Amino acid sequence: MNVYEIQSMAQRLTGNAYPGRGIVIGKTADGRHAVAAYFIMGRSANSRNRVFVQRDQAVFTEPFDASKVEDPSLIIYAALRKYENKLIVTNGDQTDTIYQGLTSGETFDEALMRREFEPDGPNFTPRISGMLTFQGEDFSYQMSILKSGDEEGSFCNRFFYRYGAKAGLGHFIHTYVCDGNPIPTFQGEPERVSIPNDIDTFTQEIWNALDENNKISLYVRYVNLATGGEENRIINKNV
Repeated sequence: MNVYEIQSMAQRLTGNAYPGRGIVIGKTADGRHAVAAYFIMGRSANSRNRVFVQRDQAVFTEPFDASKVEDPSLIIYAALRKYENKLIVTNGDQTDTIYQGLTSGETFDEALMRREFEPDGPNFTPRISGMLTFQGEDFSYQMSILKSGDEEGSFCNRFFYRYGAKAGLGHFIHTYVCDGNPIPTFQGEPERVSIPNDIDTFTQEIWNALDENNKISLYVRYVNLATGGEENRIINKNV
């Protein structure tokens, strides 16, 4: 087994009916852009009733049909926010926990020590988070997963990863291994993936590889490391 193997997102996703929610962070092959991507999937009507909406520089999940919302607590949240030179992306309201922690002098890790997996037994969906920190014309990034340590959800295991940005390399973390009942939690380190230069190529690669029945929305941001300029793409299945 080659632990340094890099696969495309298409290779990582194709044929997997339910990786759940996923975060990708990395640097384009030409070294010019920092990249962050986040997708959501859903099996229930409540989960599928969502779209991504961008307001200012933040991204939110919102109901597609407000009249059909059953429980907004775990499905409506800010998925991406900026704070100073940092870009936060997560699969839940821990986005705000990290943001508020940064404003009061906490680190990414310290803020997440106050959170745990989602209270949705028997799945106990992990909380996955990422943060890019820009410095000069480069960046570094962190990722985290908070997940149940047993089938009963009696305690939380917290894992943190720190990366230097390398051209062409990204890391991909998702909530589940695959579909199931209960759904098996993601295992191991974030997966190494290739990051193409073109935002539309990358956006379509991810979207097309996600399971047609379960995919809901995808957001991709490319940040020019020389100028700070941003390109953003959103695809919502519900339109």
